[in-house]
Amino acid sequence: MNIFLADEQTEPVSTDQMVGVAERVLLAERMPDNAEVAIVLVGKDEMAGYNQRFMERSGPTDVLAFPVDQMVPGEVPTAIANGQPLSLGDIFICPAVVRAQASDLGVSLEDEMALIVTHGILHLLGYDHADPADAAIMSARERAVLAAEGIELP
Repeated sequence: MNIFLADEQTEPVSTDQMVGVAERVLLAERMPDNAEVAIVLVGKDEMAGYNQRFMERSGPTDVLAFPVDQMVPGEVPTAIANGQPLSLGDIFICPAVVRAQASDLGVSLEDEMALIVTHGILHLLGYDHADPADAAIMSARERAVLAAEGIELP
């Protein structure tokens, strides 16, 4: 597994924790060893710009995920031959928004960040929450993955 993390913002966060969570989520989802994900940490203004441009929503959000390919939740992609990396996509996270959410929910920043990283990776793997049935499936998977991390969602 390769997790590339670029920290382009000023909020103090544990990038090692995020990389570890990302690796464990990919393992839990049975991704091949050559799978790779890019995580980019951005400030509120940059996230607000991405949210407007790609989602047509104003203001910053906690996470945006941009999958390389459309995947089916729970299916393991066929590894690319010749040892080439299997790029799953990019996840943009705004730690300032995540910190505010953690405070509002009364949970630790680390637990909320683990949820956000998990959420982003599941989006890359084809999970969605556009309708109630899909949202229930995605939420159940998040809870299962986080429970394995020792994190119980409120």
